[in-house]
Amino acid sequence: MNAIVALCHFCELHGPRTLFCTEVLHSPLPQGAGNGDSPGQGEQAEEEEGGIQMSSRIRSHSPAEGASTESSSPGPKKSDMCEGCRSLAAGHPGYISHDKETSIKYVSHQHPNHPQLFSIVRQACVRSLSCEVCPGREGPIFFGDEQHGFVFSHTFFIKDSLARGFQRWYSIIAIMMDRIYLINSWPFLLEKIRGIIDELQGKALKVFEAEQYGCPQRAQRMNTAFTPFLHQRNGNAARSLTSLTSDENLWACLHTSFAWLLKACGSRLTEKLLEGAPTEDTLVQMEKLADLEEESESWDNSEGEEEERTLSMAEATDGRELAKCSTKPSLLSDCGSWLPRKLSVFKSLRHMRQVLGAPSFRMLAWHVLMGNQVIWKGQDVDLVQSAFDVLRTMLPVGCVRIIPYSSQYEEAYRCNFLGLSPHVQIPSYIQTSEFAVIVEVHTSTCSSVYPVACDEDQSLSKYEFVVTSGGPIATDRVGPTILNKIEAALTNQNLSVDVVDQCLVCLKEEWMNKVKVLFKFTKVDSRPKEDTQKLLSILGAAEEDNVKLLKFWMTGLSKTYKSHLMSTVRSPTSSECRN
Repeated sequence: MNAIVALCHFCELHGPRTLFCTEVLHSPLPQGAGNGDSPGQGEQAEEEEGGIQMSSRIRSHSPAEGASTESSSPGPKKSDMCEGCRSLAAGHPGYISHDKETSIKYVSHQHPNHPQLFSIVRQACVRSLSCEVCPGREGPIFFGDEQHGFVFSHTFFIKDSLARGFQRWYSIIAIMMDRIYLINSWPFLLEKIRGIIDELQGKALKVFEAEQYGCPQRAQRMNTAFTPFLHQRNGNAARSLTSLTSDENLWACLHTSFAWLLKACGSRLTEKLLEGAPTEDTLVQMEKLADLEEESESWDNSEGEEEERTLSMAEATDGRELAKCSTKPSLLSDCGSWLPRKLSVFKSLRHMRQVLGAPSFRMLAWHVLMGNQVIWKGQDVDLVQSAFDVLRTMLPVGCVRIIPYSSQYEEAYRCNFLGLSPHVQIPSYIQTSEFAVIVEVHTSTCSSVYPVACDEDQSLSKYEFVVTSGGPIATDRVGPTILNKIEAALTNQNLSVDVVDQCLVCLKEEWMNKVKVLFKFTKVDSRPKEDTQKLLSILGAAEEDNVKLLKFWMTGLSKTYKSHLMSTVRSPTSSECRN
């Protein structure tokens, strides 16, 4: 993440001061900062921690080293600094971390070496401890502009028995030029920086309590004659943060924390290039994921048992896929994340067509595309789940409602894919219905084609598949256009399985676009049937099967798309344009 994290302090003698800052370097170290990487230096110490290689900058120059650097350094002069506003001692090399994964270096010192960065950090420090203050003076705040960067600032107090009010004022700031990224990182930065502050305050509180126990300052001050505060400049009022926390390794620990903060904050959010608008499947998946997160939050707030949660989820997820397996209470399968399967599964639509045979597969695929209920009866749970996993690829995500395996029949309004145990009785009206197809899986002996024992790759040969329906499809029936194109792709042996999958994606998107046009035309604009027939002819979907398919696929449109159309129609500007 291209940002700077700094610790600032409001010195009672010199005002706002930058104590310690960590910056990111994507290029070779600046002049005088890279010489410390030489392996010949005896003082170099390396430590592996969290994938970041730690080492000291042996020859880097501090802005407060001496008179030769005071004239060229952007930092304050040594005479303008006291113990309270100085972090690293004169001549200290500072710290540097090497990220092996990205070849990025994290450099820490009291001030940035670059004059422009020093000016940005200095201004952010002053605003953080003077004018940009939240109510109560402790807490997070956001400020900044395009020219000087945007700042996340968290101010806090550190206990000090020798300070006015027995406390000193500090802040930790994060500066970057990307406002959106910084705002999106607010919860993460707040949590982690709050943890660093709590640790600093805890260490200082222990020191404060020990000093107060040995020599209480409050009673001593009340019994002492009044002395102007400015007369105490030569006393021990200004103390370093290492003295306040009694931690000699404080700056090394802060460097590690700041370097990790920059690395973690930069890797938690990534940008993705989207070529065009998101598909309907993507929108539906995002909506389902949001619904699941809301349900999980409600479960966390409730005190019910796990079985009661599973039952409530099964009752509340209309249009959502449920897995009723005996081994697990419930299994959501919105994203196709099934249980680990054996090798006796269907690998693709082409594989399923070869196993079932062309006529049976066409009947099964027709019912799938039309939205009729597909029932699989079999003993092998993995086989049934893999069949549904393959068949669902022919439908939009919003049209898929799966119960992979159940011990009782479920009505069609709850699921269009239903897996049943072989012992479950299917109602007679379903067996004779033209809106359902039943696939029965029977176990048979190994075929004579395989004289050897059934191999794992050929384990489907031990099954017989019987596909039946109350309304069988006539062999001379044209069927929906998309089904004919799918079969043409499956029979073309020049196309690999991956190419067929991409063809299927394109076909689904093409017909979903037709569904959107039909939805806008009929549901939103409420056009008459004559105009609708003309539109279907233009779309190339005037046949009966194509019309049924479009109406079924219309149920898979995302809520986002529907609400967008409705809000557009209800807006005054759109009504004026239509008039």
